[in-house]
Amino acid sequence: MLQANNITFCVGNKPLISGISASFTPGKLHLIIGPNGAGKSTLIKVLARLLRPQSGSIEYDQVDVRDASEADLAKRRAVLSQAIEVAFPLTVREVVMMGRYPHFGGRPGSLDEKIVDEMMAHFDVTEFIDRDYQTLSGGERQRVNFARVLGQLWRDGVNAQGDDVPAKTCRYLFLDEPLTFLDIRHQIDFMKKVRSFSDAPDVVTVGVVHDLNLAARFADQIILMNLGRVIATGSPTEVLTADRIRDAFGVEPSFVPAQSGLYMVFD
Repeated sequence: MLQANNITFCVGNKPLISGISASFTPGKLHLIIGPNGAGKSTLIKVLARLLRPQSGSIEYDQVDVRDASEADLAKRRAVLSQAIEVAFPLTVREVVMMGRYPHFGGRPGSLDEKIVDEMMAHFDVTEFIDRDYQTLSGGERQRVNFARVLGQLWRDGVNAQGDDVPAKTCRYLFLDEPLTFLDIRHQIDFMKKVRSFSDAPDVVTVGVVHDLNLAARFADQIILMNLGRVIATGSPTEVLTADRIRDAFGVEPSFVPAQSGLYMVFD
């Protein structure tokens, strides 16, 4: 369970998010939506402890995350940002292996090697295994980085080198606009894989997306933000109403019957 309790984060005297409280349960996909400047990325960075709020608290498994060590967090919290820069020339396999660093000391074990191979195959980047990461396109890099991030959280019995993480401890996956650079086929494929991973009973997944139709199709819970505050929280049909879309985004939605459920076009 992830719990945000009345959190506020400011830059100078300007609050970017104000008085936000929300619960994120495991086994579900929670997606944050809202217009530009709503505070979405700030919220997800605070939830992931990349930023520390001036007031309020974030709890992982009912424990204040401010008290957690970086080493402990690295084993159970992973973050995929919009763009990942690598300063040094590394092969794709070396980048994916970076996700396993928290789980071994010195050299990767056989389990780490196995997980890296599985993640590369899962995200269809095995063909790039020996390529310099910096030579990949933006979309190819994003697929490599999701293999890295998921490898960081992957559990297969005990972790490498006998580093046992109790099964009752939740894993936390944060996605900050993960669909950047991906074409439509890979966007759908990515969301299906996120959806599948998020179904695990010990996984809490929180993401930021801009595409309201993808949010409607894949999310269990949608958090609608505007002007640094949460405007509505609930299922896609509860949150994505014409009035709320009109007020938050300034567009007029029309709802079209679709096999996948709620679908919108905008005027």
